[in-house]
Amino acid sequence: MINQFSYSEAFSRNIGWVTREEQEKLRGARVAIAGMGGVGGIYAVTLARLGVGAFHLADFDTYDIANFNRQVGAMMSTRGKAKVEVIADMVRDINPEADITIFPHGVDASSLPAFLDGVDLYIDGLDFFVFDIRQKTFAACAARAIPSTTVAPLGTGAAVLNFLPGQMTFEEYFQWGDLPENEKAIRFLVGLSPAGLHRAYLVDPSAVNFSERRGPSTIMSVQICAGIAATQALKILLKRGKVLAAPHGLQFDPYRNKMAHTWRPGGNKNPIQRLAIAIGRRHLDSLLRESAAASARQANSN
Repeated sequence: MINQFSYSEAFSRNIGWVTREEQEKLRGARVAIAGMGGVGGIYAVTLARLGVGAFHLADFDTYDIANFNRQVGAMMSTRGKAKVEVIADMVRDINPEADITIFPHGVDASSLPAFLDGVDLYIDGLDFFVFDIRQKTFAACAARAIPSTTVAPLGTGAAVLNFLPGQMTFEEYFQWGDLPENEKAIRFLVGLSPAGLHRAYLVDPSAVNFSERRGPSTIMSVQICAGIAATQALKILLKRGKVLAAPHGLQFDPYRNKMAHTWRPGGNKNPIQRLAIAIGRRHLDSLLRESAAASARQANSN
């Protein structure tokens, strides 16, 4: 006979790495995740298995075949279905008692206050090229003293930055302001991964296309992101263990067998970062020229 759901039994194997009292704290915690795609969906599922009891989940998109290589909710049976609803159902299948509020139109300026209301932690799962609402969300977290985490899937590994109340903010670190989106993209990429461990084995640079807002991805990277993000969540929510906050960051790359701890005082104002941004800007200009030339050649051949 199959037993009815029991929270204490479902998450009993967590005990040892957390105490029973800490497990109850996780049960009462509320985590907001914007974006249910590559990393956001697996964040929600991983935290559900950790026993986190309440979620605010946001996404406006639906699943398609191009999502199959990395997105935990993407399957033949979910093509065309709303990502946020699929992930919410997966979380409820793990923990029927989970308190879930979904934001099926994603997060925007009007829904942001409700999205962050009563939240203990925000984890960024937005697509890399989503700049405006990411900037607003992190700013709102800083204003509300909500800890926030972003973990970037890079190559086969991941890089993490935490923004904690009273410490360096997202804006102070990345220095976005009102800059154009291409400049924000360069600053975001350089700021996320100052060590750049993943760059050495990118075999087809043409797969990185800023104008089309796409880049390569791997399931290994996404799964590592989930492990890192959930570990940061555990430490932040339970207030134990040292949490590295920006301008400190970590990047782990299993392909390179390397871990890097980075420290960039001043964030992207740091001289090392400014040099990296300048190099990235020149590289982007070169890619855009090559893309325009390729498009012109194709048009002429037609």
